[in-house]
Amino acid sequence: MSSMLAQPLRKPSATRLLALLGLFVLGALTAVAGALVQPALFPGGLLLALAGEAGLVLGAGLALGSRGAAAAPAGGWIITVILLTASRPEGDFLFGTGAASYLFLLGGMAVAVICATLGPLRQPDGDGARLGK
Repeated sequence: MSSMLAQPLRKPSATRLLALLGLFVLGALTAVAGALVQPALFPGGLLLALAGEAGLVLGAGLALGSRGAAAAPAGGWIITVILLTASRPEGDFLFGTGAASYLFLLGGMAVAVICATLGPLRQPDGDGARLGK
């Protein structure tokens, strides 16, 4: 029996790619919703926004059974939040200058990376016995 690392890469199915794209968009929508919720009722809004992000990333990893599935919404969240921090020509910002905004930005990025890293690993196929037996 060969190692998982020695296995050739399988071509991902169209269904899996569509699911990952959907999770990326869902991560972006979660970032926008979190940006609007986090300033309300500090610290409850901030905790709700970060809990929603963590639930999405961990749930995606468990639903599809891979770290890549957990990284898709995390990537969508991080890219959207970075784009939302840019100033507009009118001078408007979506984020205020308070500590809550920085906690949302930096804490959310940390939550995304931690939850994507904690995603499930694929196990090799076969029985539950040790490979050396």
